[in-house]
Amino acid sequence: MPTLSKHTAAKPRIGSKPQILTAAELDRIPWLVHGFTTRPGGFTTSYGGRTLNVGFTKDDLRASVERNRKQILLAAGAATKDTPWPLITLRQIHSDLIHVVRSRKPERFVGDGLVTDLRGIALAVLTADCFPLLLVDTKKKAVGAFHAGWRGTVKRIVEKGVGIMRLEFGSRPEDIHAAIGPGIQQCSFEVGEEVEEAFHTQFAYAAELFHRVQESDAVRERYPMLFMNQRAPGHGDPCIKVHLDLREANRRQLLAAGVPEANIAALKDCTVCQPKKFFSHRAERGKTGRQMALIGIK
Repeated sequence: MPTLSKHTAAKPRIGSKPQILTAAELDRIPWLVHGFTTRPGGFTTSYGGRTLNVGFTKDDLRASVERNRKQILLAAGAATKDTPWPLITLRQIHSDLIHVVRSRKPERFVGDGLVTDLRGIALAVLTADCFPLLLVDTKKKAVGAFHAGWRGTVKRIVEKGVGIMRLEFGSRPEDIHAAIGPGIQQCSFEVGEEVEEAFHTQFAYAAELFHRVQESDAVRERYPMLFMNQRAPGHGDPCIKVHLDLREANRRQLLAAGVPEANIAALKDCTVCQPKKFFSHRAERGKTGRQMALIGIK
């Protein structure tokens, strides 16, 4: 797996508030607007200080969240003069449902993916550990935004997204560029047997996505006889944790769909490991805000 270089690294959009991360490769497309928001700044206050929560949670005032959203659109350049573009979002349900946006009037979409070739609107997905993925066809001028948790990834949402862009806009996979935004990285994503089994039923390369981690346990190390059992070696050891590389799972789907490896930028930011920079559902046990990943055509 290639590491991020100066050609694929995320960078803050300098001089703008709030701070928005972008993929350098997508920054080179002059007619494209895109970005991944972070936690600091903004007008919401329920999750520690002033934050940039963009989710309509029960804790923050809706008016404050709307101010955050407007500020993000203006900072990202998703605006005509000082008027923000229409923001198209959806009620996310960890699915593989993808909608084609054909109107600038916001609709009440339910699903986890949006695609369009319309100018002057911003597609967005919200995350707080799940991975946001942004796609852009540089030839047909079409874009997509996708929300990929482990359930959506098992259902191949981004792979299907490439297919829908091909069907709707005539996009060729070799013309598509992709950015995988901040999310829960392998270091923090411990999963259970049901998740591992789900991936093995869908992907021939599933074994390459999971990693066993030996975690230290002072009590076990000092009194090993207390934990002896009659199970076969490698079975039933509670200190062996299974971690999923969800970022790599989505990268592999893009490759399987025909997107060139050189066209895929995968940000390394871990939402769990950086609580001051990102909201994290897992790190904050469900009581947290949301980041936004947005994309649009000027």
